[in-house]
Amino acid sequence: MATPDELEVRIRQLDWAGLRHLWADVQAGSTPEWAQGEALEYLVLRAFELDSAEAAVVRYPYVVRLFDKTVEEIDGAVHLPGLSCLVESKDRGESVAFGPIAKMRSQLLRRPAGTIGVLFAKGEFTEPAIRLAHFTMPQAILLWPGAELELALRSERVCQFLRLKHRACVEDGIPDYDIREGAIP
Repeated sequence: MATPDELEVRIRQLDWAGLRHLWADVQAGSTPEWAQGEALEYLVLRAFELDSAEAAVVRYPYVVRLFDKTVEEIDGAVHLPGLSCLVESKDRGESVAFGPIAKMRSQLLRRPAGTIGVLFAKGEFTEPAIRLAHFTMPQAILLWPGAELELALRSERVCQFLRLKHRACVEDGIPDYDIREGAIP
């Protein structure tokens, strides 16, 4: 099993084309060189690193310790100018239910008020999860299903799309804005 440092070295060798190839492998459930879920976690964070349109600062998966105990395992963090996010990725065959959203909300409660959560899914979110995500405010958690991640990888604009999702959340209270719809009216 690879160490976190080895996984960072591995993912940083990939460019956009490499990420799109890895995404296809994640979609097919064929990532034998990665532990379950790791490929998607690292793929998402690497996409933010590669998007040179903004100066994204990325922190790869880490643990938070408090009083000598591990209290949280965070899939990653992304910092753009004026925007900081905790990132969670779910590589599941079934739709993602509300549980991971509730967990992220608890993690955001321990962070500064402006911090948002971004939850990426290989597939979709359940309808109850989407509806309940509307009630997590003021802890904003943006939902990012697989089809939208695929668009971001194809267009190489993950930072711009994050800002679009965040804008929809700020202006209209929509945590699940579909970036495939285009600009916000």
